Amino acid sequence: MDAVTPPPVGPPPFVDPGHVRRFVDSGTYERGVGYFADGAVERVEWDPLTSVIEAVVAGSGGRTYRCRVRLDPHRVDHPIAATSCTCPVQFDCKHTVAALLASNRLAAAAPAAAAAGGGSWRDVLTPAAPAERARTALALGVELRQRIRRGASTWAPARVESATPRSLHQHGADVLVGLRPLERSARSDSWIKGGVSWDALRRPTTAYDPAQARWFAELHSIGRDVRSFGAFSDVSEWLTLDDIESSLLWPHLSAAADRGIPLVPTKRTAAVALATAATVAVQAQRTGRGLEIVPSVTIDGERTDASALRPVGRTGVYRFAVERERIALVLAAVELPDPVPALLTARQAVVVPGPEAEEFVRDHLPRIARRVDIEAPGLDIAPPPRPQLAARVHFEPNHRLVYTLSWRYGDGDLLGLDSTGEDRDAAAETAIRSRIESLWESHPPVDFASADTLTGLDAAEFASRLLPLLEADPDVTVEISGERPQYRELAGDPRIDITTVETNDPDWFDLGVVVTIDGRRIPFGTLFTALSRGRKKILLSDGAYFSLSHPSLQRLRDLIDEAGELEEWETGPRISRYQTALWADFEDLADEAQPAVSWRETVEALRDADGVPASPLPSALHAELRPYQRVGYDWLAFLWEHRLGGILADDMGLGKTLQLLALISRAREDGETRPFLVVAPTSVLSTWQSEAARFTPDLRVAVVDATRAKRGTTVMDAATSADIIITSYTLLRLDEREFAAVPWAGLILDEAQFVKNSRTKAYRAARDLSADVVFAVTGTPLENSLTELWALLSLTAPGLFASSRRFREEYVGPIEKGKVPENQEGGAYRAGRLARLRRRIRPLVLRRTKDLVAADLPAKQEQEVRIELGAAHRALYDTVLQRERQKVLGLLDDLDRNRFIVFRSLTLLRMLSLAPELVDPAHAGIAPSKLAALFEQLDEALAEGHRALVFSQFTSFLGLVAKELEARGIPYAYLDGSTRDRDAAVAAFRGGEAPVFLISLKAGGFGLTLTEADYVFLLDPWWNPAAEAQAVDRAHRIGQHRSVMVYRLIANGTIEEKVMALQRRKARLFRSVMDDDALFGQALTADDIRGLFED
Repeated sequence: MDAVTPPPVGPPPFVDPGHVRRFVDSGTYERGVGYFADGAVERVEWDPLTSVIEAVVAGSGGRTYRCRVRLDPHRVDHPIAATSCTCPVQFDCKHTVAALLASNRLAAAAPAAAAAGGGSWRDVLTPAAPAERARTALALGVELRQRIRRGASTWAPARVESATPRSLHQHGADVLVGLRPLERSARSDSWIKGGVSWDALRRPTTAYDPAQARWFAELHSIGRDVRSFGAFSDVSEWLTLDDIESSLLWPHLSAAADRGIPLVPTKRTAAVALATAATVAVQAQRTGRGLEIVPSVTIDGERTDASALRPVGRTGVYRFAVERERIALVLAAVELPDPVPALLTARQAVVVPGPEAEEFVRDHLPRIARRVDIEAPGLDIAPPPRPQLAARVHFEPNHRLVYTLSWRYGDGDLLGLDSTGEDRDAAAETAIRSRIESLWESHPPVDFASADTLTGLDAAEFASRLLPLLEADPDVTVEISGERPQYRELAGDPRIDITTVETNDPDWFDLGVVVTIDGRRIPFGTLFTALSRGRKKILLSDGAYFSLSHPSLQRLRDLIDEAGELEEWETGPRISRYQTALWADFEDLADEAQPAVSWRETVEALRDADGVPASPLPSALHAELRPYQRVGYDWLAFLWEHRLGGILADDMGLGKTLQLLALISRAREDGETRPFLVVAPTSVLSTWQSEAARFTPDLRVAVVDATRAKRGTTVMDAATSADIIITSYTLLRLDEREFAAVPWAGLILDEAQFVKNSRTKAYRAARDLSADVVFAVTGTPLENSLTELWALLSLTAPGLFASSRRFREEYVGPIEKGKVPENQEGGAYRAGRLARLRRRIRPLVLRRTKDLVAADLPAKQEQEVRIELGAAHRALYDTVLQRERQKVLGLLDDLDRNRFIVFRSLTLLRMLSLAPELVDPAHAGIAPSKLAALFEQLDEALAEGHRALVFSQFTSFLGLVAKELEARGIPYAYLDGSTRDRDAAVAAFRGGEAPVFLISLKAGGFGLTLTEADYVFLLDPWWNPAAEAQAVDRAHRIGQHRSVMVYRLIANGTIEEKVMALQRRKARLFRSVMDDDALFGQALTADDIRGLFED
C-alpha cells in the first residue's frame, strides 16, 4: 500500500518588523538581531493550524532554548499575540527576536525553495490548463527623485520630482530613492503605473499573482514606518528607500527575482541594479586644513566617491551617477555603523582642525575603530579600552548578600549590563557575558541575572563557589562591601553512628543518630528536617554547608522516616521492638551501631528463623508435634517471652490450633494466671473447644456464645475461672466493653481475615482489647489488598508500620498500583519496595505451605471441565452480555460511585452462566448445561463409592442441585449461611448418612474438616482464588488417606473464562509478598472489570 504523503505546510507569514520592535526593548532587539546574524537559530517551524512559530535558538554556554511565537490569525498583517521561551527570561527575549527574523527570512525565501523542490509528475508533464483570467505581472519601480526648493528661503516647501541629468546639474544632489509597484502594459509590454498601488496589493485580489502581491505587501510592511517629505508624503504611492531602517529590506529585495519581480527604472533615461557585495571604512588623512575624515565605500570591488553615495538607514547605500545622459542607480546592502551615515549625509569631508587633531586621534578615533575599519596611514591609534564586568557584592547579616553586574570602560562610569551604546565594544561585551553566563550555568544555585538578592544556601554557594571564579577572571573586577562570611563546603563522606536506648515504654527504644562530615558533627534535628522536606543541601549556622544527595544520607532519611513520623516524635526518633528487620538496615548503613542489651537479645533471635531458641514443651500437652509444628511452637513461645505478637499464616490443615494450645499450656506452666481470649467465627467455636479438650484437657475452657443479656453473667465472671475464653467476632463486637474490661494474657484472632478491614467495628473492638500479645491466625493474610496485611500487623505488631498513610504511600501505591516517583524506574522501584516489605514482616510472620507436609498428604488432582452452553442458553447469554457490557463500560470512570450497579451486572452474568432460571423463572424451560455435566461426573463417582463436596457461590443453584438429587433419590447434606444446626449437617455427612454435601462457598470455606470426602466440585469460579483453596482444603488435609479429585466446572465463552484468567493474574501479589505457593485474590479494579467484558 502506498504511503500517504501529508499536505505540505506553506511558508510562515511575514511579520512586520515594527511589531517586533514594539514587543521588546531596544537592547533586546539589537541582541536578537545579533543572534540572528550569527546564525544562532538552528531550526524554525511554522504550524498554520495554531498560528505558532517554533524555533530552537543556541544560547550562551552551549545551551539551546525553544521559542514559541503565536501570531494573531485574524489580522492580515499577522501581529504578534504572545511569545514564550525556555530561557530564564521566559518571554519577549532576544531568542524570540532572532526566531522571528529567521522566520521572516524563511518567508522571503519560500518561492525559491518551492521552485527548487519541484512538484508531482502532473505538475511537470501535464500542460497547465488555461487560466480563467490572465494575471498581470508586477515589477518594483525604482526612481531617483530630487527635492527642489521653490524659493531662496530654506523654509520654503520643496517639491519632489524625478531626477534627470540636467536637474541634478541645476539644482544639486538633494536626492532620495522612491519605490512603487508597476504593472506590465498589455499594449506596449512596458512597465507602467496603471491601476496598481501599495494599497491595492495589500488587499485580496485575483488580478495579480498571489506570491508577487504578497511580496509587495511585505515590502510595504518593512517600509511603512518611513518618514516622508513634502509632496512625497503619500505612502500609498511611494516608499522612500532612504529611510527604511530594517535589515530585512535587503534579503527581501534579493528575493524579488525568485518571484519573477524585476527591479526596473521608472524612466527610460535611467538604469537600476542590485549590488552583490559592499564594504565600508572611514578614512583619516592629514591635510593643510587639519585632519580630514571621509567615508570609504567599495561596491562590487569599485571604490566610490562619497559625494555620489547616500545611506539607506543603517543597513545599506545607493550610488547614483550620470553616465551618457543616463542616471545609473546601484543599491547595495552594507552595515553602516556610526559615524558613517552622518559622513555620507554631509557629502563632504569633515575636518578636524589641527590643534584638535591630537585629542581626536587619542580619545575619539579609537572608539570609532571599535565599530568600523579605519584607514589612517601615518597615524598612531591607541587600542580602545576593553570593557570590564564590574561585580559589586554587598554582604549583610543572616546569610544574605546583594550583587549587581555592570560594564565599565577604563575609569568611566558604570553602564547597565543590558544597556547599549554606540561607543562600546559590543563583540567583547558579548564574549565576556557569554563566558560569565556559562560560569553561572555550571555553578548553580541561581539563574544568571544582572542583579539579585541571595539568602541562605544560595548566598553561601555564590560566595564560596562562584565569587572566587569571578575574582580570578581578568575581565571582571569585584568590589566587596560588608563582612564576608567564611563559607566552606563539607565534601567528605558522612560517618553515621546509631544507638538504641531503653525508655520508660517497654515497646519503644530511643534511636540515637550522630552524623559527622569532615570532622563536623551535624545537628540531627536540622539534618532530618532538611531531609524530610526534600532539600538538596543544608547550611549550618557557622557557614558550613554540604550536599544531602549522598546515598547514605538518603538511605538514612528513608529508614528514620520509616521508623516513625517526624511530626510524632517528642524528643527524637524512636524504633519499635517490632521493627527488628529495620534495625538490620540501620546496621548496614551505620559505621558503628550500638543497640541496647534487651534490644540486641530480641533482634539477634528474630533475625533468622534458625535464631529462635527451642522452648520446652508443656508437660500437660497430650500430643506429639510434627517437626514443622514444633518450629511454629518455638516461634510462638519466643514471641510470647519477648512480649511480641505475630501472624501465624500457615496453610490450612497444618495444625495451627494445636500449636497455639501448646503455647497457652506452656504459659500456664510458667505461672501466667490471666486468661487467653480466642476470637473465631461462630462455626469454629466448637472446633476450638473440642481441640482443647483433646490436646490440653488440663486447661479450663469457657465458651461465650451469647450476649450478656442472654447469659446473665459478665465476661469478667467467666474469665476468673477459665484459662481460655472462646467467643465469636459477632459477640466481641456486640459486647465490646465487656471484653475490653478484662486484662488478657494474650489475644488469638482465628480466621483473622474477619478483622482485615481497619474501618470495621470488629477491628476496632479487637484493637481496644488489653492484651500482652496478639496473634493473628489465618491462612490468607492477604485477600484484597496490602492494607489488610497492615490491619493485621497493626493489631499484632502495632509499632511495625505505625502510620497507615505512610504504608499506603510506601508499599500499597508502588506494589499494587504501580505508583512510582518521577525520578525512579518503575520495575526496579516496585521490586525494591516489595523486597523491603518482605524484610520488614519476615520476623513477625510465619508461613508454611503444604509442601512441608507433602509426605503426610494424599495426592490431589485438579481438572477444569469445560462446558458448552446449549443453543437456547447461548443465545440468551449473548443477548444479555451485549446489553450489560454497554452499560458497565460507561460506568467504570467512577467505579466507586457505580460499584453496586457494576457488580449487579457481573453477578447477573455469572448466574446466567450457571442456569437461566436463576435470573428469571420464565427461563426455566432452558436446561442448564452445567447441571447435566455435574451429574455426569457425580453419578460415576457415587457409583464407585466415593463421597463428594459440591461448592457454589449461589445458594439458588445449590437448590437446583438439591432438587435433582432428590429426584434421583440421592441423600445429601446441606450447609449455607442460613443453616441453624451446622453441626448436625456436618455430622450427617461425616457419619455416612449422606454421600453428597452441598456447601455455599462463603459458609463452608473455613472451620470444617471433611476428610471423608475425596471428590470436590467447584460449580462456579470466584476471582478470589483463596476462597476456592479453602474449599478444597476441607477434604485435602492431614487425616485424608485417599487421593482427592477436584473438578472446576467452567462454561465456555462466558464471564467464567474471564474470571479464571483474572484469578491467575491476581495470585501473583500474594506469592510475591508471602511465599511461592499461596494464592491471592485482589479486589476488583476498573481495569479488571474491563477485562471481564473484553471480547
